[in-house]
Amino acid sequence: MAAGLCAAQQAASPPPASNAASQTLPAALSRKIEIMIRSELGVPPQYNISIGPRQKSNVSGFDTISVTFSLPGESSRAQSLDFLLSTDGNTLARLSKWDIAGDPMADVPTAGRPVRGNPQAKVTIINFDDLECPYCARLHAEFFPDTLNHYKGLVKFIYIDFPLTSIHPWAMHAAVNANCLAAQNGTAYWNYVDYLHDHGAEVSGSDNDPAKAATRLDELAVQEAKRDHLDTAKLLACTTKQDDSQIRAEMKAGDKIGVDATPTFFVNGERWSGILDEPQLWTMIDRALREKGITPPPAEAPAPAPAAGAEHGDTDGAGRK
Repeated sequence: MAAGLCAAQQAASPPPASNAASQTLPAALSRKIEIMIRSELGVPPQYNISIGPRQKSNVSGFDTISVTFSLPGESSRAQSLDFLLSTDGNTLARLSKWDIAGDPMADVPTAGRPVRGNPQAKVTIINFDDLECPYCARLHAEFFPDTLNHYKGLVKFIYIDFPLTSIHPWAMHAAVNANCLAAQNGTAYWNYVDYLHDHGAEVSGSDNDPAKAATRLDELAVQEAKRDHLDTAKLLACTTKQDDSQIRAEMKAGDKIGVDATPTFFVNGERWSGILDEPQLWTMIDRALREKGITPPPAEAPAPAPAAGAEHGDTDGAGRK
């Protein structure tokens, strides 16, 4: 077990110290603590923060307070962290402890999920994905096809649903439809996921109407079912029902291991939240391969610079067409 202690000093009039089992903090002190936590941790403004009562701790000179973070309307997904508050009320600290006895990925429901890559590969990349998330789309483009082709049969990818419904109104509907396809055919699932990550703006439409987006998502699912010769009636029954219980279970598993943003992915348990440039992503994968006693494939030589006067075409300002 590793532990670290980060403290932030506050200039405040100290309240009376207390060794009571539980003591509600004065409103002024609670507000000072909230402001400090928002500033130091970069908590987005839309999150609510509530400060629990002072409790006796095992750290000399400090009591424990529980701080709960939640989004409006999503109380079931609220998360709480314990902080240390000095008995004189002038210092707030965060004691971080990590339990390394078990495998945090053991409870992630990967059984039966579609796999892309070699199912027997010793390196597994688990990605918590939101099908409406533009950053997820960028990471998806890093995964496929370059990364998959570079490592060939050495890696496998599994996507876990984590739709951020508070900011992505059609993400849950898309995830349900993708799972309906996956229940019949893994290839159909991946084709659907590929299309949505490449055409998210098309699904949203110019007016960002969730009802229109849902209709388009259903149409795309049926098209994919016909292309892969699936049971269309069975698919329609599934998409019409819109049962999100499996997805809620996946989200709960993500919450348990600290997933709070998309994309968040794990390379044999090593976590990264956000997108990475391809070389950085491959560094993580190479590290996991070496740990398994496998020599990673050699790095690819950079593409040659275009000849002088060559036609470049339109770019986005970063050289990408």
